[in-house]
Amino acid sequence: MSSVWIVIGSVAILGAAYRFYGSFISRKIFRASKSNRVPSEELRDDIDFVPTNREVLFGHHFASIAGTGPIVGPAIAVIWGWVPALVWIILGSVFAGAVHDYAALIMSTRKKGVSIGELSKEVINPRVRSLFLFVILFALWIVVAIFGMVMAVIFKMYPQSVLPVWIQIPIAMTVGWLAYRKKMSMTLLSIIAVVLMYLSIAVGIRMPFSMPAAAGLSPMSLWIIILFIYAYIASVLPVWSLLQPRDYVNSHQLIIGISLIVLGVLFANPRMVAPAFQASPAGAPPMLPFLFITIACGAISGFHSLVGSGTTSKQIRTEEDVRFVAYGGMLTEGFLGILVVIAVAAGIGIFARGDNGEVLRGVAAWRHHYASWEAAQGLTAKVTAFVNGSANMLAALKIPVEYGQALVGVLIASFAGTTLDTATRIQRYVVTELAEDYDIKPLKHRYTSTAFVVLAAAALAFSEGSGKGALMLWPLFGASNQLLAGLVLLVASVYIMKELKTGVWPVAAPMFFMIVISSWAMAVGIAHFFNTGSKLRFVIGLLLLFLELWMIVEAFLCVKGLKARGARPETGGH
Repeated sequence: MSSVWIVIGSVAILGAAYRFYGSFISRKIFRASKSNRVPSEELRDDIDFVPTNREVLFGHHFASIAGTGPIVGPAIAVIWGWVPALVWIILGSVFAGAVHDYAALIMSTRKKGVSIGELSKEVINPRVRSLFLFVILFALWIVVAIFGMVMAVIFKMYPQSVLPVWIQIPIAMTVGWLAYRKKMSMTLLSIIAVVLMYLSIAVGIRMPFSMPAAAGLSPMSLWIIILFIYAYIASVLPVWSLLQPRDYVNSHQLIIGISLIVLGVLFANPRMVAPAFQASPAGAPPMLPFLFITIACGAISGFHSLVGSGTTSKQIRTEEDVRFVAYGGMLTEGFLGILVVIAVAAGIGIFARGDNGEVLRGVAAWRHHYASWEAAQGLTAKVTAFVNGSANMLAALKIPVEYGQALVGVLIASFAGTTLDTATRIQRYVVTELAEDYDIKPLKHRYTSTAFVVLAAAALAFSEGSGKGALMLWPLFGASNQLLAGLVLLVASVYIMKELKTGVWPVAAPMFFMIVISSWAMAVGIAHFFNTGSKLRFVIGLLLLFLELWMIVEAFLCVKGLKARGARPETGGH
């Protein structure tokens, strides 16, 4: 099948979904109104609460949610066939992910910009807040661990990406200083920054850096340690000095990268060479339920609710902007996931080199990367498939393959870094909040709480030995992330029943699906962790499943109480 038609069809479906279904969710279910007051106006302090143009806010929000999840997840899941991966990304992003992101942002906007944990306290009860915070704590622990490993994998595979990625830090800090201290135009600064970043890629190709082994540690282990030290420093710095300008500049980088890949598809028009369906690939877990938790961020992601309710809700200018920023942002991320599917299912077939240097094309090129699910090499093979597949298509634009590979490698590492920064900072907030609740004095300080976050993530990363467990951790990341998404939709369902009384099923239906599928995957994972003696992952999975079930019981009792008081929810929109 021609990949061009997949792009055209996907754009048409996602565009129609934004126009019609997104409008239905906004107007009929949540009754968004331009006249409702928002936190950015009501609590304006020009520090955290700042009314922001929706196009600018879209860039900030999209850069924060679009880490490597929509890249790595689809690149792995294509092993079950490109058709199920494509269908889940499209349907998931339209009917689950975008609804989830919209619900989290609109609820927080209406509750003075509070976090999703605080929202659950008001919507359901105070006990749920503590339960939710612990779910978020464990989910972010996995996020920080896995994305530190993903960056280390990229640096090892593509040494030409090392210089461009690290040079982004002084560039971003300079942009932040000039914008906030010298009041220079952010638009002008971002243009200059993006130009410098792309020039640095050319320098990186000529000056690749391969980490040597040292002190008995492998290059992967050293990179992970360095990256966690960086995450600590980045997370205690003021947000304006690094995180915000880096997100803003990276949003431009991602949009340029997506645009180039789209043009590459249109000019190269590679055919899909991966199997349309492959139910039982060698060594892989079953497609059901693992397809739906492997493709996490490309279809739905609980992490997005932490971004939406943590920072974006404090900058929304009107409720009507929520559809553009949240619903539109998730559909854009879904489109990125679709491009990944095309790159690894079609682009890789243009050209590949085998282990002995032989030229591979078509199905043989795809099989070279997707022969099995083997963990230590599996992540490398699948990330390489996306990088090389994209570079093959970029070559149709007369971009040299070497430069194309470096460009895409930098793209992945940059957004893994963005996720690492954001997740570490949000995790620190959660730890501090729990420390306040339970009066744990050492963890109330940002330096000690951040150290706790980083050391805990490092312990999890090295639990598999030398940082090779990235792919083994991915199912745990996906299950916890999807579980969090299901619980956010649970809170949103109760919110609609309790306060809006409009139509709950557009939110409740994906809620039921995500809770069932994530619980199923978590239960299978727990059994596997027990049988293989992975005690740490067994305990994490068991605790997450227990917290989820407790939250469901609390929500059920809340809804039962509503019915007892005569506040019966409606099940159809109007």
